Amino acid sequence: MKDVIKVGQEAMDFSLKDQNGKEVNLKDFRGKKVLLSFHPLAWTAG
Repeated sequence: MKDVIKVGQEAMDFSLKDQNGKEVNLKDFRGKKVLLSFHPLAWTAG
């Protein structure tokens, strides 16, 4: 598992769409503490 991000390690920049379809970029939070947590939407399989 060579690509595991460790606690406190800087993550590479990426963008995703939120639940409303708005694009969110990680770089917009630079300098702030961010917790990344990914969850399937309630009405999706998984």
